[in-house]
Amino acid sequence: MIDIVLVEPEIPNNTGAIARTCACTGARLHLVKPLGFDISDSAVKRAGLDYWHLVELYVYEDIADYFAKRGDANLWLTTTKAPRSYADCDWSGDVTLMFGKETAGLPEWLREKYRDRCVRIPMISEARSLNLSNAAAVLTYEALRQQNFPGLLDYGQMKQEE
Repeated sequence: MIDIVLVEPEIPNNTGAIARTCACTGARLHLVKPLGFDISDSAVKRAGLDYWHLVELYVYEDIADYFAKRGDANLWLTTTKAPRSYADCDWSGDVTLMFGKETAGLPEWLREKYRDRCVRIPMISEARSLNLSNAAAVLTYEALRQQNFPGLLDYGQMKQEE
């Protein structure tokens, strides 16, 4: 199982795109407040996000509430300040991928506490970071690849079923 945790996300389009990744992969989405947008049914429908019914969604009042309810097992923090690449990680089992808000990333205290669980996506030095939704998709699919894409159809399977 893959869990994607967004800590204080600010941009609704990013969260919407990440929700779509969750809908397509079966990953669970966890949102840690405060949120920079409304996720009520009417707001989601207004935005045309018709796949939300496929998303297993959890919302937490703050980071303390998240850890009290979920703990930190299999937790990986994503940050441009990480000491190692995601390519060096073993995500063959359950994995929780935590992302920070778009303007500031994850809090420093959290990055320090879990320093050995911080990973980055390699990129050129002149670039600040990937878009949050792109980063979430890259890491989600890497974890799925390491798990042999459980429960997902690939093109070869689709052709055999025709």
